[in-house]
Amino acid sequence: MTAVAQRPEPPIAVPPTASGRPVAYSRRVPGWWRDLVGVLTWGSMLVVVALWVGGGNLQDLSGWGTGLTAAGRLTGLVASDLLLIQVLLMARIPVVERVYGQDELARRHRLVGFWSFNLMWAHIVVVTLGYALQARTNLLAEAWDLVVDYPGILLAVAGALLLVVVTVTSIRKARRRLRYESWHLLHLYAYLGVGLALPHQLWAGQEFMSSTLSAVYWWTLWAAAAGAVLVWRLILPLYRTVTHRLRVVDVVRENDEVVSIVMTGRRLDRLPVAAGQFFVWRFLDGPGWTRGHPYSLSAAPTQDTLRITVKDLGDASRGLSHVRPGNRVAIEGPYGRLHDGVRVRRKVLLLAGGIGVTPLRGLLESLPREVGDVTLVYRASHEHDLVLRSEIEALAHARGARVFYAIGPRVADRHSWLPQAAADLSDVDALRQLVPGVTDHDVYLCGADGWMDAAERAVLAAGVPRDAIHLERFTW
Repeated sequence: MTAVAQRPEPPIAVPPTASGRPVAYSRRVPGWWRDLVGVLTWGSMLVVVALWVGGGNLQDLSGWGTGLTAAGRLTGLVASDLLLIQVLLMARIPVVERVYGQDELARRHRLVGFWSFNLMWAHIVVVTLGYALQARTNLLAEAWDLVVDYPGILLAVAGALLLVVVTVTSIRKARRRLRYESWHLLHLYAYLGVGLALPHQLWAGQEFMSSTLSAVYWWTLWAAAAGAVLVWRLILPLYRTVTHRLRVVDVVRENDEVVSIVMTGRRLDRLPVAAGQFFVWRFLDGPGWTRGHPYSLSAAPTQDTLRITVKDLGDASRGLSHVRPGNRVAIEGPYGRLHDGVRVRRKVLLLAGGIGVTPLRGLLESLPREVGDVTLVYRASHEHDLVLRSEIEALAHARGARVFYAIGPRVADRHSWLPQAAADLSDVDALRQLVPGVTDHDVYLCGADGWMDAAERAVLAAGVPRDAIHLERFTW
């Protein structure tokens, strides 16, 4: 393994990417917030069950037909509750974003979504079967009668079909076959599917309005979900785009595949962004401007500039080399958990793979530290793939940080974060050699999914607690 501590002599100046002083925004995230979100999620389902029991539904379980109908209504209520929680998880609520980060939120969003989807179909099948038993008719005839005769059912069926499309395209294998833009557009149909379910609950769901308490609960939950989407996904991004008036001022070709874009704007010191976070960017430069893409800041934000560094991975990243100075920029964010506010220890290890170095380069610039507190390990296949190397080495020298490079093709015979040159070492031994006392560090991870999985396993095996590991994935 090529592992070289960088101490440039004489000192190298950090290339100027921005004017103005760096802005440090890293509000501490209380650990109990994470537990509170989980408690509220489970609590909401308990409330739904309690309201169902309070509505006298237990007595309906005495017969097959009425029992299946009652059980089907309960699964439908829990499915609706989880569906609205799923919307809230991805509504970009700042407190929730800072507690979990997009990576963990997306994982929980998928988990809750699949449970909601399964319960929704259990509701459809079980209720239809229950009604069929009570009416002494066949299942298909009863399903047709429900769709034709019951208010709101046809809209609910349309909503269910939209949710089928969203759920199928959320399966990992399906996602990887779709372009990001196509997947994102299909995923927006989930909001329409949720909206089409509301008339069904109002007109045909007797538990929805069975008591004042039940009505208050469900209307509050629906209003919270709709309000969160409206405020955090629409109004706030529009407000920040108009207020800060970002424009491209420079486009720098870092190598054949990587480009940096520097943007300036108004009152950026009021933008609550920390180094290591990302925005969803829309460059208003022609066709396709509506497609947003997540890119991390590759330098600490300043009073009047932001910078991203992007590798050509296809889709919109390929077109960024054609962005020109003067292009206006729309933003959503900031998002993500790769910031100083989640740190629980003084010492920090930054583990970067490939273009994943960009948010960690920003952290290297902004983390409060003593000499020797921060270590960056940068994994790349070739020397020419070391993006922003001169800046990293200058920052390391100026801030007393250690930098190591792990360069070369991947290990051939095992899933490892190391290059082939270090194949004689285990993943954990190599980590402990590079970073003695790694168990006393917070670890920030960013890179390709497979590489991060291997690096995270090594960090955990080395004894670093899970709450001291912070990572972000940008796949969908």
